[in-house]
Amino acid sequence: MSVADDPRWLEANQRHLNAALAVVRERLEAYVRRLDEDADAGGAPSPPTGATDLPGDESAALETLCHTFGLTPFERDILLLCAGVELDARLAALCAQAHGDARRVYPTLGLALAALDHPHWSALAPARPLRRWRLIELAPADTLTAGPLRIDERVLHYLTGVRYRDDRLAGLIEAVPAPDRLVPSHQDVAERVADVLGRHATTELWPAIQLPGPDRGAKSAITAAACRSVGMRALRLPAAEIPASAGERAALARLCERELALDNAVLLVDGGAVSGADTWLPRLVSFLEDLAGPVIVAAAESVTLRRRPSVRLDVVRPPAEEQAAMWRHALGTDERGLGDEVPAVVAQFRLDGDAIRAACAAVGDPVDSGARPATLWDACRIEARRALDDLAQRIDTVATWDDLVLPQAQVGVLRQVAAHVRGRTIVHQTWGFATRGPRGLGIAALFAGASGTGKTMAAEVLANELRLDLYRIDLSQVVSKYIGETEKNLRRIFDTAEDSGAILLFDEADALFGKRSEVRDSHDRYANIEVSYLLQRMEAYHGLAILTTNMKDALDQSFLRRLRFVVQFPFPNAAARAQIWNRAFPAKAPTRDLDVDRLARLQIPGGNIRNIALNAAFLAAGEAKPAITMSHVLHAARAEYAKLDRPLSKAEAEAVA
Repeated sequence: MSVADDPRWLEANQRHLNAALAVVRERLEAYVRRLDEDADAGGAPSPPTGATDLPGDESAALETLCHTFGLTPFERDILLLCAGVELDARLAALCAQAHGDARRVYPTLGLALAALDHPHWSALAPARPLRRWRLIELAPADTLTAGPLRIDERVLHYLTGVRYRDDRLAGLIEAVPAPDRLVPSHQDVAERVADVLGRHATTELWPAIQLPGPDRGAKSAITAAACRSVGMRALRLPAAEIPASAGERAALARLCERELALDNAVLLVDGGAVSGADTWLPRLVSFLEDLAGPVIVAAAESVTLRRRPSVRLDVVRPPAEEQAAMWRHALGTDERGLGDEVPAVVAQFRLDGDAIRAACAAVGDPVDSGARPATLWDACRIEARRALDDLAQRIDTVATWDDLVLPQAQVGVLRQVAAHVRGRTIVHQTWGFATRGPRGLGIAALFAGASGTGKTMAAEVLANELRLDLYRIDLSQVVSKYIGETEKNLRRIFDTAEDSGAILLFDEADALFGKRSEVRDSHDRYANIEVSYLLQRMEAYHGLAILTTNMKDALDQSFLRRLRFVVQFPFPNAAARAQIWNRAFPAKAPTRDLDVDRLARLQIPGGNIRNIALNAAFLAAGEAKPAITMSHVLHAARAEYAKLDRPLSKAEAEAVA
């Protein structure tokens, strides 16, 4: 329980505040009496008599605030005078008497200078604490001394011991709860963060503590744990909420800094899982350099600060044994019969603590029977895909090995791909191949062949076989004409995909992975850098990356050397086309007199065959006695050939007539 929640402290704090207000009220009463006496005598009011200062109670909110913001005795009394008007009607009446106007029931600088001890004109200077930290507000007036003074509501609540978040920060910042436990690697980072906070607690400018890394949940937990160990609280501010306007940004920095001081807290600026490519990065840097209070930056990458010292502490993903411990802790002591699945999900998915708990809850406490994942593995797939859904198109995979019509050699290579994905934990970790560095550990495959020969279907088959999500990367959203942007887009995709273990499908990849050009200008040089960056990421990618191309010869040879598998998808021969035609019509579809051997004479690949079969079915569906016939197939074939801008030959037409 914090001090502010202790009824004994609240009672003592109220007594101290009432006593301090009584001293200010006595001084104001004495000033009013002097005014009356001097008015009767026809002279000017006498100076203050100098009442005895109230003995300080260091634990009281008033004394803590004065110490935190460095208030002088005169500034302290101005603050009390403003608070007293809100809390004690007698002080408001005394202000009106002092002003000689019943409507002016508020304090002013002129009244404070005349009635309070140790006055100094600089008390209301913009750079002094009362106005810099917005402890009081000065209303516009003809003169500075006549302007009404009012205590800020947040400060008033603080003095009375009421825990209250500034309305201007509501919805922007929130408290970060401390975790029950941290894995050892994260506990080590938390202790280092706590050490930095402890060593700089008495300095005017705190260093910005940067926690780069992809695990957003871990960084929040580390921050909260570190703050708890040094007796502070953690407050989170999303970096995307930082205003674009310089004035609004500076005002937010002052409010946040005051909140940190009043709450004895550290600000966690949460950049999420995204990197420096984002538009809010310049705003973040400016905000951090405006803010002088304790701050921790949690983003995918560290940021460069020029006007503020910075400490970088990388947050890496926990090793496999710590991940397993996190899973078992989340599952509970009985592990609900799911413990046997833990090694497999640890090897495939890289989830943070929040996602692990959500996956365990999804299996153990379903909303309804239809929403419950069949296994912990399926729950992990659902949790892991959330971030990647915003960056790529997820493909619902239904194809199986029986749907593939390929030569045995190609099918054999595809089965090897699946075997490599399944066995990589044993080879990399158990047998120690990963200790030689990340290069070459990624599983990348190239599917080359004409359009419609089954490249995408083969990717679906692998995703189904491995029970992984398949994501198609939209190259139009990745490739950018602006220098460096393509790399940033690729980095974001790969970083996010690392958590999910998903299969990435770069369709028609020759548009991005073409031959590296001869350097003629700066654009050529940066284009080559993009390709080199891609090669490095593919070699280190935790999952499977599949590239498809219609033009294998257009690919850079150095790129091909870095691919573990290359599968050539041939144009199907007549026998293969007959198999495809035979599988193109579902068992429930009504057919009549279809001859797949004759249909196989159409010189088209499987993708076009499936289009023709579907269109023929629609043609037949509108008839009184629906049944798909060769006539429907002929009409659908003519339409498909027209779409391909090629004529249906006489031999082909006769085959399906």
